[in-house]
Amino acid sequence: MRLSRYFLPILREVPKEAEIVSHRLMLRAGMVRQESAGIYAWLPLGLRVLNKVCAIVREEQNRAGAIELLMPTIQSADLWRESGRYDDYGKEMLRIRDRHEREMLFGPTNEEMITEIVRGYVKSYKSLPLNLYHIQWKFRDEVRPRFGVYRSREFLMKDAYSFDLDAEGARHSYNKMFVAYLRTFSRMGLKAIPMVADTGPIGGNLSHEFIILASTGESEVFCHADYLDKAVPGAGTDFEDRAGLQGLVDQWTELYAATSEKHDSDAFGAIPEPRRLAARGIEVGHIFYFGTKYSAPFGAKVQGPDGAEHMIHMGSYGIGPSRLVAALIEASHDEAGIVWPEAVAPFRVGILNLKTGDSATDAACEDLYARLVAAGIDVLYDDTDERAGAKFASADLIGLPWQILVGPKSLAAGKVELKRRVDGTRELVSPDDVLERLTA
Repeated sequence: MRLSRYFLPILREVPKEAEIVSHRLMLRAGMVRQESAGIYAWLPLGLRVLNKVCAIVREEQNRAGAIELLMPTIQSADLWRESGRYDDYGKEMLRIRDRHEREMLFGPTNEEMITEIVRGYVKSYKSLPLNLYHIQWKFRDEVRPRFGVYRSREFLMKDAYSFDLDAEGARHSYNKMFVAYLRTFSRMGLKAIPMVADTGPIGGNLSHEFIILASTGESEVFCHADYLDKAVPGAGTDFEDRAGLQGLVDQWTELYAATSEKHDSDAFGAIPEPRRLAARGIEVGHIFYFGTKYSAPFGAKVQGPDGAEHMIHMGSYGIGPSRLVAALIEASHDEAGIVWPEAVAPFRVGILNLKTGDSATDAACEDLYARLVAAGIDVLYDDTDERAGAKFASADLIGLPWQILVGPKSLAAGKVELKRRVDGTRELVSPDDVLERLTA
């Protein structure tokens, strides 16, 4: 992409309404624009990051055996009355009526709808286990939306829902998502710690929040410091190996880790003092097992191998990709701007033409640009006539992991400058060496 033809409305001043780092940087980098309280338009740069986050989430859900579908944003109030949650949910639910005065709502979650779908089609244990997920926009009318997309009213969610014949099968489905979440966040460059958590309005008796540690985290968390050194399960993990998967989950839950709602000060105090970790954390994922809480009121049953009817056991598993973008920035930034992990960066490489209009630098940049694009690398070519200092500032602000600086002086020696955003290191290399480094 050529910057001269791109839509990138960078702000030079820090927005007054932005209270936390991610909100400030997302506005300054032209990633989002607020349209009303807690509701944001995702501009091209922000959407590229959001799509890359969703792609990783989708790949790991598929790897774990989940199947994607798409449910609507607008739901019938009758579904929620059937589960008993319509009157209990409170003012966070946006209730609306259509032209026929039918009561509808803008979905804050999808337990009711997915249960109704499965009830309509799944009649035998032979169709189980089943895990269905979607990535869809949700709405919760927060009393005080704040911090940009970190706590907004409209947000993007990945919701997965598992369906099993019995509690034993449901626990295996829970373990699949547990491990899939570890892999998902690791691929984004995050160290997520699974912590025993409160089930809240979703219900159930088994729940974990996946927390990344950040000084700007909204909640206090407590855990054993050894979690920071644990190795995440590899891509070759066998998700059908029940014993092996349970062993992985046991390894990740054998040490103390809990959110403030579930904190046990005595258990935490039993950890050797140097290994106690009390910090602020950001929730990036939440998983639940809730048995027959929703299948029972909906009458979602299957015929078992014994010929009798069995109530389906369920779990739900959420990741908020839009919130996750903000969390990534909170966890990875510096004074100059965002420091994206390569897997989610909007563009992996930036080419900075330090003397636009000079025949030699223009030709070198065009050649690099064409070769990188041909190699399938996401590249943003700054071909504008801005001064060099402004180009440096913009590239750092939006967090391009690799920056190729092309100027007359280095080019005369057959070199370009390669900068690595994460640590600021620079080196002079030939254009061919740059290409080899980035395409290896």
